[in-house]
Amino acid sequence: MSADLDLARSLFNETWDLIDKKNRTDAETIAMLHKAHASCYLWREAQSPVNNARGEWQVSHVYSLLGEGRLALLHGAYSLALCLDNGIAGFDLAFGYEAVARAYKALEDEALMQEHKLLGLAACKAIEEKEDREYALSNFKDL
Repeated sequence: MSADLDLARSLFNETWDLIDKKNRTDAETIAMLHKAHASCYLWREAQSPVNNARGEWQVSHVYSLLGEGRLALLHGAYSLALCLDNGIAGFDLAFGYEAVARAYKALEDEALMQEHKLLGLAACKAIEEKEDREYALSNFKDL
């Protein structure tokens, strides 16, 4: 199981590198999507709600980048539900709301995007670590 978790972590980080990459090729975009899904699946199999929520968040984020609002919302809503259903607060809850807000942005639903953005910003206030709180807040700036 440890090897699976190491692979999940590695794929998550590789996905993040591709998310941040400027001028991704089509092949890199496809790899980004596959890596995000593979990482998410491995976190899910490990039965860790926090890591599963993070994996679903990343898949949602990738779909939002690709303009696939429906799929972004499917995964973002699941990330948020994992947080709410498992009492996961702070950083992960804020990002659950951010994923849903970003999905609604891709779907061009301004009202629901704003609603979830405000909920996410409120969740940021509960993040104790200043650096984590500032990082979370920075992810709402383009919404």
